[in-house]
Amino acid sequence: MADRCESAELTAIGIRGGASVKGESPLGERMRESFTGGDLFGIFRLPLNWYSASGWGAGTRLMSSVGLLSEQEKVALVTSLVPMVSLGREDDRFSVNVGIGGALISAHRFGRHDLGGPFQFVGTAGVSIELARPWNLGYRFQHYSDGTVYGNGTRGVDLHMIELIYRY
Repeated sequence: MADRCESAELTAIGIRGGASVKGESPLGERMRESFTGGDLFGIFRLPLNWYSASGWGAGTRLMSSVGLLSEQEKVALVTSLVPMVSLGREDDRFSVNVGIGGALISAHRFGRHDLGGPFQFVGTAGVSIELARPWNLGYRFQHYSDGTVYGNGTRGVDLHMIELIYRY
């Protein structure tokens, strides 16, 4: 059964932080530097949602964030918008989500690691579970990449992040 809301609705806010490790990436790309990152984020429920009477199903979300990405002494401001598909419970007590969107970053050269330019694609996958209402705890894998828009010599950044989420 499809449920359509008329507009986006803020359903959660949160904070997350994490790191990458210099060396091999899960995506097969060599990380030339180690990174840390953290941000504040909001999650909006988008109009298309399909949930059964049991409360399980799929829905669309939009995640927006503002935060920092750093490598040793260099720090960059990052903002992003990522549309996602979320599978799980309608009340978000448990969810698995994936999405692809875009980010703007204030610096793109970090030591020997060059992201290419200010625009980055963002690929993300996460899982969260309710700790105690209204709090969820989650894990997120996040990948920034220019998708070779700025050339073939650039590198993406992978972050493994822990999230603390407050649901409305």
